[in-house]
Amino acid sequence: MPQPPLHSVASPPPLLHRDRNQSRVNSLQFHSLSEDDTQRLGLALGRSASPGTVVALYGEMGSGKTRFVRAVVEGLDGSPTDVSSPTFVLLQQYSARLPVHHADAYRLTSETEFLDLGPEEWLTGPGVVLIEWADRISNCLPDDRVDVSITSTGETSRRFAFTAAGPMSRRLLEHLHDT
Repeated sequence: MPQPPLHSVASPPPLLHRDRNQSRVNSLQFHSLSEDDTQRLGLALGRSASPGTVVALYGEMGSGKTRFVRAVVEGLDGSPTDVSSPTFVLLQQYSARLPVHHADAYRLTSETEFLDLGPEEWLTGPGVVLIEWADRISNCLPDDRVDVSITSTGETSRRFAFTAAGPMSRRLLEHLHDT
């Protein structure tokens, strides 16, 4: 049975001169009315991800960051049952179509603690990086990334705001928009 589309709004940037190769989508918003909607959105992001994709996740405790990560991993042909919140171990790695690095900065007290994890290798590598509580390490994040803010709007409903920073991230949002 076909699934109804998620509600989305694309915000093209105000461009005076647009390079033909430049994506026109800098941000997207989705309103997920259920966990199934959130699942489909995460699957779509995972299927659209390419080597080097970095996703910074923002949201209050219980907003669904880890639930969303499970769906992204499944969209990358990984096992969603392998995904758990890495709060206590700080970094999890999963096998999928692309290697997945899942970090959680919640318990970090400084950006130095994050740098001690050796993120240079996986932030610039061929995998996909998903970072929960990214606001705690904002100065350590790469310039080209997708910021995803998740806001709870009800018991199972969420608002997802995606913002691209950099050309690769804009291409990812363009693909997600067209999906």
